[in-house]
Amino acid sequence: MKIYNYKDLSKSKIEELCSRQIEDDKLVESRVADIIKSVKEDGDQALFNFAKTFDKVELEKLFLDREELKTIAASIPDDAKKAIDTAYQNIRNFHLSQLKKEDKVETMPGVVCWREARAIEKVGLYIPGGTAVLPSTFLMLATPALIAGCKEIIVCSPPQQDSKTNCYLAYCAVLLGIEKIFMIGGAQAVAAMAFGTESVPQVYKIFGPGNRYVTTAKTMVQNKVAIDMPAGPSEVLVVADETAIPSFVAADLLAQAEHGTDSQAILVSTSNDIITATLKEVEKQLSILPRKDIAAKAMDNSYAVLTDNIALAMQFSNEYAPEHLILATEEYQKLIPLITNAGSVFLGNLTPESAGDYASGTNHTLPTSGFAKAYSGVSVDAFIKKITFQHLSTEGLNSIGTTVETLAAAEGLEAHKNAVSIRLNFESGVGSQKIN
Repeated sequence: MKIYNYKDLSKSKIEELCSRQIEDDKLVESRVADIIKSVKEDGDQALFNFAKTFDKVELEKLFLDREELKTIAASIPDDAKKAIDTAYQNIRNFHLSQLKKEDKVETMPGVVCWREARAIEKVGLYIPGGTAVLPSTFLMLATPALIAGCKEIIVCSPPQQDSKTNCYLAYCAVLLGIEKIFMIGGAQAVAAMAFGTESVPQVYKIFGPGNRYVTTAKTMVQNKVAIDMPAGPSEVLVVADETAIPSFVAADLLAQAEHGTDSQAILVSTSNDIITATLKEVEKQLSILPRKDIAAKAMDNSYAVLTDNIALAMQFSNEYAPEHLILATEEYQKLIPLITNAGSVFLGNLTPESAGDYASGTNHTLPTSGFAKAYSGVSVDAFIKKITFQHLSTEGLNSIGTTVETLAAAEGLEAHKNAVSIRLNFESGVGSQKIN
């Protein structure tokens, strides 16, 4: 893990450190384009072929139905069932609070405007499988979709070697009332949901994190469907001052590093002693991790930055725009107003990012790769549309009519002007018979 001194970094070097660019991005794009083309042209057959090629599984069918899911779910350990139930309740409680009805606004006498929410009818949820199965992601995506009222929820997740899913995902499906899980992973799952196949219904919006192939596929199908955000390899940035606890910080860095070899764990600190102690703790904790090889490669792709003060640390954090931001300091309250770009924030030495990943209630599907500068994490809002309404009474038409006529005439759009004028004439008794 390299260490940089912030005062020695040029603007271009900071941009480089924050870029998350990988050398073979173009190769990934080319491969994903081929996968999407194949799914569009060959439908289900392409999905069977890709399962054999990428997952090393020969599928007899592409999905598990509700009865099969119930059977698999029955084998879940009691402690895991209890943990999932608790996490679900917390996630549900937090997301239920996001349902809010907006007030009607009378912008001028007789002119009333408002917005109403409508659920996106068909949504696709991608639940990563790969090197780790993620029932937590299932909860994070399906719970707000159900709260929003989405009518059709399509779930895709890579198959295990037995061509099934694991008991944790199956239990989540039963708990949430999901009828099917499609055993499809990677870019091909995104393509199937975007364009539809003989078995997989086409959706209107795709949600879920994934590897570079999944993320690239989501960006490539945006001319066909909406996506939640570009959610790629996981990342964390820890801002730590002299009050941080090195063993905690090291654990937080490694928690992200074990996601995948392309994950990033960044430490920004005002204390060289904290950096040194944390890196020693990283080595100590890394040695006993079951996924130490993965985490070690991710840490090789990560770095620490020493800053002269906490304001500069926050400045670097905002430029990086992390998916997860941990403020490892007793003075976290003072730093909250300085945060402009972050997916989700974890305050103080006793708040690990793992809490948000699993069970605190906030959503862990978050923008990565600097997209926190423009995107929010998944919420109930992500599964709904806001439709605007307006109504003009006679008073309203008279109040706003001249304004609209004048602006339409200024833009040279006579038909727009006439749409108002003809109504004003009706109301004044000029022209055709007045409408009751």
